[in-house]
Amino acid sequence: MASSSMSSRGSPSWTVKQNKAFEKALAVYDKDTPDRWYNVAKAVGGKTADEVKKHYELLVEDVKHIESGHVPFPNYRTSGGNTGDEEKRMRNLKLQ
Repeated sequence: MASSSMSSRGSPSWTVKQNKAFEKALAVYDKDTPDRWYNVAKAVGGKTADEVKKHYELLVEDVKHIESGHVPFPNYRTSGGNTGDEEKRMRNLKLQ
């Protein structure tokens, strides 16, 4: 899902419902779909093709920052056990 930090970078505000519709539309309209951004905008509602394309570009940028290690790993508290191995595994995950 696109992060809420996007609104601080100049993108108009997106509701939770719009973000969910955006995610679903991306799954339906892949990069080879003609008029992809028009179709995604239509599915989201209240957004233009340019707005959904920009939202996607910001999402891709966020993912790149996360995967490159520029976003700190959260320090979650657990109810016990050794979380060191789990943290190492999580750090090595790659989104596809």
